[in-house]
Amino acid sequence: MSRILVVADIHGSLNAWLTVRALLNPTDDLAIAGDLFDTRYGNFSNSDFQPGDIRSDLNNFDHSLYYVYGNCDVASYFPGHDTEMMFNAFGKKIGLHHGHRPFPTPDALDIIIQGHTHICHLAQQEGTIYLNPGSIARPRNHIPSYGIIDSKGVSLVELKTGNTLATIPFIPPQSH
Repeated sequence: MSRILVVADIHGSLNAWLTVRALLNPTDDLAIAGDLFDTRYGNFSNSDFQPGDIRSDLNNFDHSLYYVYGNCDVASYFPGHDTEMMFNAFGKKIGLHHGHRPFPTPDALDIIIQGHTHICHLAQQEGTIYLNPGSIARPRNHIPSYGIIDSKGVSLVELKTGNTLATIPFIPPQSH
């Protein structure tokens, strides 16, 4: 893996999903902080709402996938996942959840990823990095965005321009 592309709140939008696919490099992993399908409230009369196409594409997905359900996802539609998960990448312990309910934060997490608000945010507090990638499909701040985690740090990127909105670099451990 060269990096992790981080998204949330796709809400069944096929155009947004195809954008995510286009952003993925061959060696990237993908983390989705919920509301990928939105089969709970989705608008089936909207021609862009195609959760079935997204699910079919994921059945042949060539990237490592870290995915949690959001409040608009129905677990039975894409079984085998949960509302929260933890994984390791780049020597960091990462927690992933949607953000619609409290996340039991273990003290040892380096990065916490959540979605739900549709507003991108990147901050560090007491040594933990908090990332909300915003939404490519329905940004509430009118800035379609996504996150990137790589060996150097965590960044937020504006979709339309490709400009980095914010970055928090990883600080190498101090040797004594």
